[in-house]
Amino acid sequence: MSDREGASGAAAVDDELSLPKATVTKMISELLPSDVNCAKETRDLIIECCVEFIHLISSEANEICEQESKKTIAPEHIITALKRLGFEDFTTEVEDVLKDHKKLVKDREKKVSKFEQSGLTEEQLQAQQEALFAASRARFEANQQ
Repeated sequence: MSDREGASGAAAVDDELSLPKATVTKMISELLPSDVNCAKETRDLIIECCVEFIHLISSEANEICEQESKKTIAPEHIITALKRLGFEDFTTEVEDVLKDHKKLVKDREKKVSKFEQSGLTEEQLQAQQEALFAASRARFEANQQ
């Protein structure tokens, strides 16, 4: 394999291990004052730094996971990795985001259980919905006349 092939292979891997440029651009523009622009090179550097940070944290979390003989990296492994690497200041915000995420998951499960508790099949619920739409449409049309 030539150096050129290796470089193009590395570029393909780098593209896979990146962040969406449009999303990062939007985040940057939201954080900067409206009269300040960000050069593409700066955005790309920010993306590279973010990807490197993610690699660093995930590698450390993986080591912690392996030390505990676990096969799955848990949120607690990430928090411990942040602390070990000197990013203690981030842990409070990460823990808050984790709490919010767990609450969203729990709320989503409640919605699923409401569906299950209804005792109706999906077809029955769809028929009810269609009947409600038809009744609403009829009322709308009656009000138009």
